[in-house]
Amino acid sequence: MNTENENNTKEHNDSRKNTQKRDDISLRRLSVPGRAEDMYDSVAYRVQQRYPEASTVHRLDWATSGVIIMARNLDALRNLNKQFELRQTQKDWENRPRQIVDFEKGKASQTLVTVDSRDYDNNRTRVILKPITGRSHQLRVHLQQIGHPIIGDQLYAPAELRDCSPRLLLHAEWLHVTHPTTGEQLEFFDPSPF
Repeated sequence: MNTENENNTKEHNDSRKNTQKRDDISLRRLSVPGRAEDMYDSVAYRVQQRYPEASTVHRLDWATSGVIIMARNLDALRNLNKQFELRQTQKDWENRPRQIVDFEKGKASQTLVTVDSRDYDNNRTRVILKPITGRSHQLRVHLQQIGHPIIGDQLYAPAELRDCSPRLLLHAEWLHVTHPTTGEQLEFFDPSPF
């Protein structure tokens, strides 16, 4: 794990509202290389150009922006994977084939939802999402299922909300892990661009 860039670590607090406005669709990448040749350029590919030993610990959907973590050696990868498996990591999120909630045949999943702010004039609510489990499109499906789809969601939002934004307004803003070697508590923060 590389902690050289101190600008991306920050205590998790209400200063997240002081965001930089930066959203360029051309800057988004898959977490790992896609199957098609034109989808090979990814976060993992670019990191491995500088650190060939780096491995992917977790992924973000293509349409989701935010914090992602990679391991610099096999021991770190095992340790970090175990932290995710045992749900020892903490993360906040602001806002594949389509997923559905199936109470009989589906896998259990859980997301904690907290209201951050409300815009009554525009009938919008900003929420902080804390995924307890990590299923495909979990956050998007859970919000759609409770009647609050994410603005800009091309898969799960109705047309009037899908067309309100050129991108999915879901951002992995904060991630807390334990350093796999030193045991130091680390927080990574990337303010929401919207």
